[in-house]
Amino acid sequence: MAIEKVREYFKQWDREKDVLEFPVSSATVELAAKAVGVIPARIAKTLSFQNEEGCILIVTAGDARIDNRKFKDTFHMKARMLSPEDVLTYTGHEIGGVCPFAIENPNVTVYCDISMKRFESIFPACGSDNSAIKLTCDELYDYGKAVGWIDVCKNWE
Repeated sequence: MAIEKVREYFKQWDREKDVLEFPVSSATVELAAKAVGVIPARIAKTLSFQNEEGCILIVTAGDARIDNRKFKDTFHMKARMLSPEDVLTYTGHEIGGVCPFAIENPNVTVYCDISMKRFESIFPACGSDNSAIKLTCDELYDYGKAVGWIDVCKNWE
């Protein structure tokens, strides 16, 4: 199970006990916000896009939406989301639990969107559709092995 893989991954920082597991689904931003007890914007959602090398993961605030112009200006290509099957192949996580943690595929590159920086803490999934962990933006960046902060979203300002 992907959540167990993520728990194991977090052991290197002694954070495996911080992974939250809910008796209800947290597969969407709205469901995750209810499960955690926060506003939807504080849910860190991970979006997956195809690129020539494989896959780009962009972690954004729950209320942010990809701005196609900003995406194209940043990555010099059109934003094409992966199919659920490709998401699982690249990340090892199924839709609803996709996160930037415990990804072994070298063809996956993680970015964090600045839409999250307005919060002291955010809640990304942990590999299952009923999990999350409370992290600061810097922790998410470090634990997710992100390669940069980007500005590719709209509707959150």
